[in-house]
Amino acid sequence: MSSFTGLSAAWFSLIGLLWAGYFLLEGFDFGVSMIAPLVSRDDTDHRLCLNSIGPFWDGNEVWLIVAGGATFAAFPLWYAKLFSGAYLALVVILLALIFRGISFEFRGKDDRRGWRLAWDTANVAGSLIAALVWGVAFTNFAHGLPLTPSGYTQGLIGLLHPMAVLGGVAVVVLFAFHGSVFLALRTTGELRDRARHLAPLIGGGAALLLAATLLWVAVAGRPWAGIGGALPGAVPLGFALVAVILVLVATALVWRGREGRAFLATAAAIPLLVGAVWAAMFPMVIPASSGAVAPGLPGITIALAASHPYTLTVMTVVAAIFMPFVLLYQGWTYWVFRSRLTRQSLSGPSPSAK
Repeated sequence: MSSFTGLSAAWFSLIGLLWAGYFLLEGFDFGVSMIAPLVSRDDTDHRLCLNSIGPFWDGNEVWLIVAGGATFAAFPLWYAKLFSGAYLALVVILLALIFRGISFEFRGKDDRRGWRLAWDTANVAGSLIAALVWGVAFTNFAHGLPLTPSGYTQGLIGLLHPMAVLGGVAVVVLFAFHGSVFLALRTTGELRDRARHLAPLIGGGAALLLAATLLWVAVAGRPWAGIGGALPGAVPLGFALVAVILVLVATALVWRGREGRAFLATAAAIPLLVGAVWAAMFPMVIPASSGAVAPGLPGITIALAASHPYTLTVMTVVAAIFMPFVLLYQGWTYWVFRSRLTRQSLSGPSPSAK
């Protein structure tokens, strides 16, 4: 088995950072959508919930597109084996994201209560389903997939074993907590109070579910842990433990009305969890839960999946040039729309989820 290069390992890490950025940013807008029916008392409240994420949600999805494109270019075998085998899971996520996306635009096109309720339901369902499937997928990455020499072939059903479902539910609740803290940070008055009082309940549940998932994954072990280059089990375990502690810290902070610091804690916990998954996988891009796919090969490695070094070099140059502009633009967007929202700002009818 050939060893991976520093450049291929760097791109594996960079793709992990892209996923961490995606879950950090999309996580709170998924969460706001999921809890909006729980904290809204009228249509104005619901519009405030949607407006709190309105300037950000579509920009947050850019991280998903970049992560997918980088995987395709840097690790074509990873992309091919994973998405061909889990094609139905990918379709479910895409449909959830599509219906969620158009719900923001279509909700305000008609004032009828049934129309708005239908698109509100699509918004909640799309957020919940996408978060659940992402959680299931990343729990499977940490645990490994049942691979054959042809790759992963068991489709959506093969992903839905009890451990993965628990991990999916944990991610749903974590994103709901992340979103409730963000909503408390972005709104005022009674809506803020309801979000702030709901958040600690969700946060406690998120910490409990994450701890249970972590324990289950740790007990199951990593059949690929003995391969050369694999990180000690203490590394992913440490990342995940710190993430759970940060969720507990955020729960205590938001209970005390310190939602700004609580949001920083949840914003650190989510990348740490992605880091734990990436550290558990390394040096695999798709680890095998069932042992060796071939003699001496417990999964698909970084070395096997990586593109030619020249391709990775060109990608590195392009990323170094354009990524700062993307980060600056998105940072500017968050700065411009940093103010809290009030009910008075929504006087009268408005279009498109406003």
